[in-house]
Amino acid sequence: MPDSITLHYEIDGKDFSAAGDASSSIKKVLSQLGVDPNTIRRVAISMYEAEINCVIHGGGGFADAIIAPDKIWIGITDHGPGIPDIDLAMQKGYTTATNEIREMGFGAGMGLPNIKSYSDDFNIKSSIGKGTTVEMTIYNRNDN
Repeated sequence: MPDSITLHYEIDGKDFSAAGDASSSIKKVLSQLGVDPNTIRRVAISMYEAEINCVIHGGGGFADAIIAPDKIWIGITDHGPGIPDIDLAMQKGYTTATNEIREMGFGAGMGLPNIKSYSDDFNIKSSIGKGTTVEMTIYNRNDN
């Protein structure tokens, strides 16, 4: 594996059918690089949850990833309204998703808690009226 690989993905805030494309793509790259399957699973789950949040709440945005031999760092930035109370948003089951979104099977209030749970390092920054950035690091270790 090279020292690091940098990837960039645009996330369309109106296209639920494309939500998850970035996490699917990075999953394939990690598999081709021979990364531990458990690490790949944790990356894919964390990134997918963040992508869905970006589509549902953030009006779209972008994802960046840096794949290094020992870890995968992912940052997802949206163009949304920002999160007024991050502690509240981190509570399992808390959601601001509309009924329409929940009827589609999304918005159960588990996105941010799941990202934190599957990440080794997790950070969220949000500015009202400017958007939110979620950063996660998953260390490449063999947990089998």
